[in-house]
Amino acid sequence: MLKLTEKYSVRPPAELPLLFQRILQNTIRDFYRRQRVRSLWTMPISSLFGPEADEDADPLETLELEDHSKFSEPPAKQLERSQVIALIEKALEKLPARQRQAFVLRYWEELDVAAAAKIMGCSEGSVKTHCSRAAHALAAMLRKQGIKL
Repeated sequence: MLKLTEKYSVRPPAELPLLFQRILQNTIRDFYRRQRVRSLWTMPISSLFGPEADEDADPLETLELEDHSKFSEPPAKQLERSQVIALIEKALEKLPARQRQAFVLRYWEELDVAAAAKIMGCSEGSVKTHCSRAAHALAAMLRKQGIKL
């Protein structure tokens, strides 16, 4: 009614019923079109699982996560992992520079012995020695803090 009076008040009274009918139909169509678009954007979770889904089951618990997702572990494990990583980083700071460099290149950057030796400018045997000493020193430091690897 408001659209009719705002836009078509100057029209002859005989045209008003047809105009009102058309405005009403268009408004109803627009409403349903918007609903259809919204339903595409906000799909109910129950529609993801089909009719065979159990009524009492939580659908969020049945969603499969991608392997590289950081949410593939429970929050307690994530917290524990982040705390252990922080302790390892602190322990790494206490290592001699060459041992720290060899350890980071080999185990965190995942380089092979030859690539690490080339970057460090030493022999492959030296890289192996530095990595071994770093791993033993880190294990000892972490054991003192109650972490078993």
